[in-house]
Amino acid sequence: MFCYQCEQTAHSKKNGIGCQTAQGVCGKDATTADLQDLMTYSVKGIAQYAKLARELGHTDNEADVFILYGLFTTLTNVNFNADRFVELIAEAKQIRDRLREAYEHAAVEQNVPIETPEGPAVWEPATVKAGLLLQVEHAAIDKDLDIVGEDIVGLRAMMLYGLKGVAAYCYHAHVLGYQNEEVFERIEKALDLLANEPTDAELLLGGCLEVGAINLKVMELLDAANTGQFGAQEAGAARTTAVKGKAILVSGHDMQDLYDLLEQTKDTGINIYTHGEMLPAHAYPKLKAYPHLIGNYGTAWQNQHMEFAAFPGAIIMTSNCLIEPQDSYKDRIFTAGPVGWPGVPHLEHGDFTLAIEGAKAAEGFTEDEEEKSVMVGFGRHTVLSVADKVVEAVKSGDISHFFVVGGCDGAAPGRNYYTELVEQTPDDTVVLTLGCGKYRFNDQDLGDIAGIPRLLDVGQCNDTYSAIQIALALAKEFDCGVNDLPLSYMVSWFEQKAVAVLLSLLSLGIKGIHLGPTLPGFITPNLLNILVETFDIKPNGVASEDLAKALAQQAA
Repeated sequence: MFCYQCEQTAHSKKNGIGCQTAQGVCGKDATTADLQDLMTYSVKGIAQYAKLARELGHTDNEADVFILYGLFTTLTNVNFNADRFVELIAEAKQIRDRLREAYEHAAVEQNVPIETPEGPAVWEPATVKAGLLLQVEHAAIDKDLDIVGEDIVGLRAMMLYGLKGVAAYCYHAHVLGYQNEEVFERIEKALDLLANEPTDAELLLGGCLEVGAINLKVMELLDAANTGQFGAQEAGAARTTAVKGKAILVSGHDMQDLYDLLEQTKDTGINIYTHGEMLPAHAYPKLKAYPHLIGNYGTAWQNQHMEFAAFPGAIIMTSNCLIEPQDSYKDRIFTAGPVGWPGVPHLEHGDFTLAIEGAKAAEGFTEDEEEKSVMVGFGRHTVLSVADKVVEAVKSGDISHFFVVGGCDGAAPGRNYYTELVEQTPDDTVVLTLGCGKYRFNDQDLGDIAGIPRLLDVGQCNDTYSAIQIALALAKEFDCGVNDLPLSYMVSWFEQKAVAVLLSLLSLGIKGIHLGPTLPGFITPNLLNILVETFDIKPNGVASEDLAKALAQQAA
């Protein structure tokens, strides 16, 4: 295996950057990793024919959704079930061949010469796992490294990993009933470009920015889906301590799964808790209307071994980020959607009966804990509803600077940077946060400025869209560009959704982004130079020094 798609990837003096052993740092074994590469390769083949067919007026929604789902399963800490990928690769071949037939039929009907794409479009996958593992050389992310060099491989990787993030966000929107043909078309074109294994650096860099632009559209779509289904976020408190009673814990990102579970557990006496990136659920009116959505338990994904073991009920993983289940709770954890682990029951079609039965059989919390809470719900609707107060506070000098401190959390050293950064922000500054990185500091009381809390939880990682809309609204009010605002982006990354978000910010021309805790492994020294020169990307340094530089640069 070779994998360097996440921040925790291996670093060794002998092999350089990338997990290249029998098991990756995430717990993914080499067999699963290789099959995921072949899954990605298969999806590219579907996209090649989907693109050709679309150009002749033929679309296939099943294929479009499969592309999203197929890529989503290959994200870090999503699906570790090798047998599932054997099934998905076989399904991908059927879909690709169906699209090829549809395309060729349309070409004949319209008297258009039939094109014959190469690579994934004509690859014939083996039908069993052992045979597939002999075909991995077609699909490795570092394929042709010795020929094209690490910069081209790195650019291809950045574009692909960004597309994986796009697919995940787009799948979340699809589950809520929202999709967009333009998005499908652009995803197909981007995958088709990668399927042809380009070697032009400028073309690939442009492709990366296109992925960012697609993701911006997708985050807008997901924002519309979440607010359309569950109402616009409202500011309020989310309880973070336990309540006596039977319990189910929901982790991941999928609000539809949470809604379905709330419906199925009405009047059962089972309390529902969120975990990780599901915390913002407590801000959506339609979800928080359920009295048994009792609170948020635990913190970020990397702490689940300890937190899941201590939780006395059933646990449901709806999307990333899953870590190998431990014996202490393996009989109480279930997966849903794209998630999978060998031996862990998978809940299909929104039916949570097994988890509900598991919760009833478990002990549950035996007593109420002292009530504590954190504030949530400062999405764009909430913040922009008081935009006049924010603008006035800036004009009067009460607010001197805004910091967007958000993204992924993780277990690797260096993430205390974000805690130190927020703790040291001056009293006349405001911090907007999103993603599970907020757990480094979201329990702190930073006070307020003229009634505006200094710490505003915007939501999930995809709610970067809200942060962008807030920034654009402020820029409009002050008649300037976003880069001219007293605003700094301090982005923590871990996996492919974060790559997609970063590319979205770059596609908007936003400069001076601080990125950490370490740079992606696929960012070579030459690529870093390009990002620094073009976008003024700033690798994390010392929190106090980076903070001082951000404030000094804006003041200048």
